Amino acid sequence: MPPEPQHTNAEQPTAPYLEAVTAYGLRGSTRFHVPGHKGGGGADPGLHSALGSAALLLDVPQDIRGIDVGPSPTPYERAEQLAAQAYGASHCWFLTNGATQGNHALCLALAGLGKHVLMQRNSHASMIDGLVLSGGLPRFVAPEYDPELGMAHGVTPEALAAALAEGGPYAAAFIVSPTYYGMAADVEACAEVAHAAGVPLVVDCAWGSHFGFHADLPGSPLQLGADAMLASTHKIVGSLTQSAMLLAVDNGRLDLGAIARAVRLVRSTSPNSLLLASLDAARRQLAVHGELLLDRTIKVAARAREAIARIPGCAIVGEQWVGRPGIAAWDPLRIVIDVRQTGLTGYEVAGALQASYDIYVELATHSTVVLVLGMGQPVEPLDRVAHDLAETVKRTKPSRSAVAGLDLSVLTQPPAELPAEPAVSPREAFLGASEAVPVSAAIGRISTEAVAGYPPGVPTLLPGEMVTAEVVGYLKALVTAGARLHGAADPTFGTLRVLAR
Repeated sequence: MPPEPQHTNAEQPTAPYLEAVTAYGLRGSTRFHVPGHKGGGGADPGLHSALGSAALLLDVPQDIRGIDVGPSPTPYERAEQLAAQAYGASHCWFLTNGATQGNHALCLALAGLGKHVLMQRNSHASMIDGLVLSGGLPRFVAPEYDPELGMAHGVTPEALAAALAEGGPYAAAFIVSPTYYGMAADVEACAEVAHAAGVPLVVDCAWGSHFGFHADLPGSPLQLGADAMLASTHKIVGSLTQSAMLLAVDNGRLDLGAIARAVRLVRSTSPNSLLLASLDAARRQLAVHGELLLDRTIKVAARAREAIARIPGCAIVGEQWVGRPGIAAWDPLRIVIDVRQTGLTGYEVAGALQASYDIYVELATHSTVVLVLGMGQPVEPLDRVAHDLAETVKRTKPSRSAVAGLDLSVLTQPPAELPAEPAVSPREAFLGASEAVPVSAAIGRISTEAVAGYPPGVPTLLPGEMVTAEVVGYLKALVTAGARLHGAADPTFGTLRVLAR
């Protein structure tokens, strides 16, 4: 079992790294070190005006004594230790290139050259990139799909068990929870299944960095038995964009030394002190005031959902979906709105909200609009969003060119028979000589690209996979229906990059 989280121990109200950086940055030291703007004195006036004096003064390099150099534990080391304690982990690594950096490090540490790992089919693209770096070999397990709205949910324990029983041996199993839509998998049961097979479970919890800090939220993956997790603290908790954490439990299933070595390999030798300080500060706020802030946001969000549900044609996708395959819990800090009965697409609603009220949503699909809330979400904008949405729906005319005659059923589910394994390794496909060919000529060739249609966001084609007529037909239909192709070198899907002959 992981250590118990210590949200409010004696040191959690401190922010040792932030405090050390602030003490150095604001005391007026003479700087004969990088960066070249010298605390702002040599900065472009426009940058100085945009960021302010404090941000430039606190932009300091690593290896400053009293911050990350000196007697151990340094303020930096203490900051990571406090984050580990808050989440109930043994170790925490601050990341300045987002959860992407963590995925790369995990692949390098766990999925070395020729090693097999089990991976959820709709894992983040950085997982495949990590395998390109490491030379690992994936086998995929499919998440559950919703046939109505075209959403991908979590992997069920049964699907994970069946996949673990095939092939292998596996160095690790990687799953995603929660999804972009806030739906959480049964992580506890998945951990039991993985451990019974002798395999560590790693959870991409990028969208759930706040889990475990309020009774109305799902537990964090580590509390539920996972061996490691990624937390994109910038998404919900409020650290600066591009900052995240990788957390792991010292239980003998993972080589934590190998993970630490891999993190060092993929990080910059000039990490941004502002990003690191924001992680320290966000951890403090989450540990000390997170429950209160989350409680307020959850209550206001519930009020907003009730108001939105009263708008003609709008329906809320949320707690009532818990219990469906692949959904064991949900995140109330996500407001998912089904707009199909308005006669508008989610794209049209999102565009009209932006044009009329300067409101920007996180995600729009043909069927839905998704609002992502922060841990300390400002109350007034959330209170008025139902009014603004109602007026938008009332005033907006459907674009007949956008919806007429389209077979929207193509958006609900990817092809039934996606390969469980690539024909060649992602590394071999990505690094091999490639060429762009018309998509019709790509059939029977090996893709060097990762292509996913949104919705449902499940990669239909990955580096190393054979291009089939079914996949080409599906992706063409997505483009015709107005879906977005993520990762395609040619977004129109006129050409595709494949291994050269």
